[in-house]
Amino acid sequence: MSGLRVVVFGASGMVGQGVLRECLLDDRVASVLAVVRSPLGRSHPRLREAATADFADLSPIQDRLGGLDACFYCLGVSAIGMDERQYTRISYDYPLAAARLLLDLNPGLTFTYVTGEGTDRTERSRAMWARVKGRTENDLLALGPDTYMFRPGFIQPLYGARSRTGWYRAGYAVTAPLLPLLRRFLPDRVTTTETVGRAMLAVALRGDAERVLPTREINRLGA
Repeated sequence: MSGLRVVVFGASGMVGQGVLRECLLDDRVASVLAVVRSPLGRSHPRLREAATADFADLSPIQDRLGGLDACFYCLGVSAIGMDERQYTRISYDYPLAAARLLLDLNPGLTFTYVTGEGTDRTERSRAMWARVKGRTENDLLALGPDTYMFRPGFIQPLYGARSRTGWYRAGYAVTAPLLPLLRRFLPDRVTTTETVGRAMLAVALRGDAERVLPTREINRLGA
């Protein structure tokens, strides 16, 4: 292989920023395509962008989505203040549309999806977000053996990565001094944007026996 050809969704979000950074630092990655609504405002010789107005319909940029080896799907939102229909569109319709098209165009592509600790694959949780993401996980896993669900717990942002959600940023600022202790005493609950990015690259390069990856497995792969 001459190098991984990667597409990243959600590259402007906190997790996506970390994943994009690791892709651009890794010489095993030949190119990165960021699917965006608006320009990222950065340049790199291996980075390209494809703009779309609707993540549920990627047909306008379909000609940019061939010849890929891996998709790192980091696009997501907080469920706070959203009804189930709105949340389902972003957390179910968008990733399924991307996965179906990408796997059709690129047989053997590795698709990784950032879901979350507490996701309920029985789809019966009282928590709306857990039901929706459980359905998303189930339907993505059914698409084939090269789909992987990343279920991080608390993610420490590193190297300038920051959430676009104000109260998330406030929470990270308050807990930042405690993170070394949390990582020491709760290693199965705390990870970093750097580790998530490295773990995604590890899965894309060599796969893994586990297809639903909690924080413990993310830390193992990204070590």
